[in-house]
Amino acid sequence: MSKAAKEQRIEELARAAHKELRASSWYEAERLALRALDLAHRDRAWDVMASVVLPLQEARRQRMRLAIDCEVLRLVESPIPEDPQVEAGCYLVQPPQVGADARRLRLSALHREVPILVVCREPTTKLSEVPIVAVGPVTVRAKVDPPPKKGYTMPWFLMAGRELGAAAIQALDTGLEWHRQVQYLVGCLDAIADHEELHQALHDVCLRAAAAGACGDEDAHDPLDDELELDDGSSAIRENDEA
Repeated sequence: MSKAAKEQRIEELARAAHKELRASSWYEAERLALRALDLAHRDRAWDVMASVVLPLQEARRQRMRLAIDCEVLRLVESPIPEDPQVEAGCYLVQPPQVGADARRLRLSALHREVPILVVCREPTTKLSEVPIVAVGPVTVRAKVDPPPKKGYTMPWFLMAGRELGAAAIQALDTGLEWHRQVQYLVGCLDAIADHEELHQALHDVCLRAAAAGACGDEDAHDPLDDELELDDGSSAIRENDEA
């Protein structure tokens, strides 16, 4: 497929995402923006990625708001089935469940278009810190203060999620080549989809990569040829559906 045809396809997806945002169709806007981001990433079109990540961030912001507005914090300690039924709200996944369980819960809710936020904690350390984890192409961990003595609260839950995303940003190696920095942040966003500053970090790195004229070898296989054969489009979407 020609470069012009690729760019046209990505632009169509981006316009469609903006249209769905205006219609308050947050989930469809997210799917379209994520598909466009994936295709632009594969083509190493950094400036296009920078523009596409903004509607993706907005769609996810609105979805997060719906989850938080429920003002419900659920603790998950029992095994999570392969295709869990979920209700709107916030979920704290804790031992013996692990990061992979939290990811399965989040992806199931996304597939069902149920607004939830998920944070996964690990066992408390000897220093009384609480490790928070998210898994995906990149596994991210952060250590936070334990919850108040009265138990888990919504402010603590939201703080833990923010700290996890902040740890991912802080771990970015700015000495890497531009495409590797972008790849790292894309992987982090796959693991921590609901962190606004992480989206902004990807946006900024893509802009700097574009300004630097960064490029890379073309993929031997044209991903758009596959994308046009599928209903859902990108590899990221396929993974979400299969998880």
